[in-house]
Amino acid sequence: MNPPLLVILGPTASGKTELALEVARHRGAELLNVDSMQVYRGMDIGTAKASPAERAEIPHHLLDVVEPNQNHTVARFVQEADQVIADCQKRGVRLIAVGGTPLYYKALFQGLFEGPGADESLRRRLRERDPAELYQQLRQVDLAAAGRIHPNDSKRLVRALEVYELTGQPISTLQTHWQGEPTRHQAVWVGLTTDREKLNRRINQRVKQMLEAGWVDEVRHLVEQYGALSPTAAEAAGYNQIIDHLQGKSSLQETAEQIKILTRQLARRQIKWFRRFEGVMWLDVDEPLEQKVGRVLKAWPAQP
Repeated sequence: MNPPLLVILGPTASGKTELALEVARHRGAELLNVDSMQVYRGMDIGTAKASPAERAEIPHHLLDVVEPNQNHTVARFVQEADQVIADCQKRGVRLIAVGGTPLYYKALFQGLFEGPGADESLRRRLRERDPAELYQQLRQVDLAAAGRIHPNDSKRLVRALEVYELTGQPISTLQTHWQGEPTRHQAVWVGLTTDREKLNRRINQRVKQMLEAGWVDEVRHLVEQYGALSPTAAEAAGYNQIIDHLQGKSSLQETAEQIKILTRQLARRQIKWFRRFEGVMWLDVDEPLEQKVGRVLKAWPAQP
């Protein structure tokens, strides 16, 4: 019987990669990226990818698989992740799934949400409207979905309204039916958590470090090479804000504050999603790394 995967999830800046790397060293494991923004080549600093040295030491899967001017889908992620899992099982290698994209986890372990197919004419009509108007309409027809979608998240607002217009049912109702499906892969689930104030301080510090590490130059190079980011790549917190800064629309200090706010909002959405997952062993972010590793190794023992 194949050993279960180890899942390490948590909000941005909670230390998932550090924990995953150390556990991988103890178990001879490889890592599976479950972050929707780390799939893009060249988007390294702003998505907090593992360093080149860490990636040389421990194999990482599904990093840098898409150009930043290309779109990426949940369906593609699931297909490729399934292939990675099957390959590791065939080779007898342990695998750690690590990242902060709740929808990727849900699709990988419970299957894709089978909503209606895309209606391009309807989508174009919806995209022409202001996000604030879309959000108010969604509140009227699907208050539950509006509570989960940020008012500026045009992509998800359009999809939620598209599903409602095509089916006559709120997307939140259809997704509730989806939640009961059986798991597709066996896993041991570990999560990192802390209180909001501590996490906010970690986020603020990491944004500062990213900017000092050359994040602005990274974005400048991407714009020079690709012209513009794809709609899905542009969802990465901070990149559009730095593009605005490069165009003279904001100072670097203003940009940094905008990114901190966006990242804190992202973390709150991640936490809200992850708290719905069952069977997660939650570890405090501030617990010493050695102790966290010990608890994870106990929950995910070596094969006899």
